[in-house]
Amino acid sequence: MPNIINEIKLDFKDVLLRPKRSTLRSRNDVNLFRNITFRNSKQTYQGIPVMASNMDTVGTFQMAKALSKHGLFTAIHKYYSVEEWKNFAGENPDCLHNIAASAGMAESDYHRLYDILKAVPDITFICLDVANGYSQHFVEYVRKVRAAFPSHTIIAGNVVTGEMVEELILSGADKNTRTIHIS
Repeated sequence: MPNIINEIKLDFKDVLLRPKRSTLRSRNDVNLFRNITFRNSKQTYQGIPVMASNMDTVGTFQMAKALSKHGLFTAIHKYYSVEEWKNFAGENPDCLHNIAASAGMAESDYHRLYDILKAVPDITFICLDVANGYSQHFVEYVRKVRAAFPSHTIIAGNVVTGEMVEELILSGADKNTRTIHIS
């Protein structure tokens, strides 16, 4: 008698990333680098749009050095001092286009972010990371940061709904900021 398996099976419609038809002959021909122009900052980013998260054990200067060599991005955690930022920037200027300075919404986070961006003017990305990215308070905070740093690209998270993403974009967060966190 045959063995009948009643478990759910996955097929092509269940695959999250589906390749498009292509004229490429080999995976070696694939170019993951993308040029992204952000709505609010008007900056153009060239790299592979995969980001290491700003968790304190992941978003480190060491991670940024390793990933930046391959065109990948790192949101640096918010626990480095201004002096550590200055040292890192001085020793690794080639990494600065692939990193973001992170902050929460506390007033002390804002002041620390401000001090970092003034001390290291070549940093052009800001990661605003809060647990409740769907709150009106966060929208107001994004507006405050946008007003202070009009030419920086703002990455906003954790945002739960499409409606809130739209609100944050209109408030100054940058569209096309899609992240895959490496943890």
